[in-house]
Amino acid sequence: MIREKIFPTKEGQHSHGFRLRGHEVQRIETFSDAVFAFAVTLLIVSLEVPKSFDELLISMRGFFAFAICFTLLMLIWYEQHVFFRRYALDDTWTVLLNSMLIFIVLFYVYPLKFLFSLVFGDVIFGAGKNPFSIREAQVPYLFVIYGLGYFFIYLIFFLLYRHALRRRGHLQLSPLEVFDTKTKLYAQLAMVVIGVCAVILALALPPKLAGLWGMWYFVIPPAIWLVHGRRAVIRKRIKP
Repeated sequence: MIREKIFPTKEGQHSHGFRLRGHEVQRIETFSDAVFAFAVTLLIVSLEVPKSFDELLISMRGFFAFAICFTLLMLIWYEQHVFFRRYALDDTWTVLLNSMLIFIVLFYVYPLKFLFSLVFGDVIFGAGKNPFSIREAQVPYLFVIYGLGYFFIYLIFFLLYRHALRRRGHLQLSPLEVFDTKTKLYAQLAMVVIGVCAVILALALPPKLAGLWGMWYFVIPPAIWLVHGRRAVIRKRIKP
């Protein structure tokens, strides 16, 4: 298993003061890994073996767009990995939320690929040769689709951490672990708010100002830094 090789977990192991309860990879994680692997496959499944050196160069210029899509998928995968390593929940509500997560990941692979192929199309295929096209009036709807996917993914993570917090007694979370769970909860909530605002901006801004929509996502790093930075100061005063 990928998780076992990359992130081996031993009983009683801690990570930043958080006891890792997921000693073994569960079936729900095995299934999730298969889905994420299939999602990555879908990112490249439409690519054919280049029949000429010019086609090879075009394929290689598409590396950056593929790298962005791959990175976004891996960020989601890693967030899910951290959750299961920390809490090892496998109850019905966790399975349901995780199933919704991987469903959305699969559903949004092609919209994600289309978006970044469209953005970098001129770089990949040359000016005026971009095979990916969209009418100006359709641009806001594309951004709404992307924003909704972003919103639902982090809403699910928010609900997962909220569920873990509710089961603090069952999980025997320490005061520090409860605090860290709340920090994760607030961080996911910040991402949800960013997703909602992204959808509102996509609908409110005229298509000619669509570039400003993309700039909105640059608020993610400072928002996460603000949540974790302020919480880190308080965390120092909590006993493990």
